[in-house]
Amino acid sequence: MIVVERTLATNVAPGVALDYLSDFGNTAVWDPAVRQTTRNDAGPIAPGASWHQTCRLLGITTEMTYTLVELAPGRLVFHGRNEGATCIDTVAVRPAGTGSEVTYRIELEMHGLAKLAGPVIKMEFEKLGTAGAGALAAALDQLAPGARAAELQFPADVPHSPTLPSRSQEAQA
Repeated sequence: MIVVERTLATNVAPGVALDYLSDFGNTAVWDPAVRQTTRNDAGPIAPGASWHQTCRLLGITTEMTYTLVELAPGRLVFHGRNEGATCIDTVAVRPAGTGSEVTYRIELEMHGLAKLAGPVIKMEFEKLGTAGAGALAAALDQLAPGARAAELQFPADVPHSPTLPSRSQEAQA
């Protein structure tokens, strides 16, 4: 199993951070591997809500369905699954100073032949975890009172596109 965890500080209140993070669709804003995340259902976000996510990792585009399985004060748990992997994203949000501290933990279990790529995927997840933590902190800080909107910048060595490339762009990649 691959486990990657990052803790970050943000200037936004814990409730605001938790509300933002409870909408898994926001991963497309700050996660450098995510190309698109779309809600599968409608209504208030509650356990059982699900999202379809498209990611690009190591040059391979993959899709996964995520479901919110726990929404508790200061804690969120999402389960993601496709034929090659199962992923558990656990988010903890705590008050810290005038803002909050967010811990984001990903547990990824590869299935079948995909297990053979585990060591390479672990290295990539570590790199993406660091880039994603910085981008998540910036995205959350934009929600703080008095914050100025700014475009997120990802490190040059971690490719990211906040929108899904067109099919012709994917074919060229």
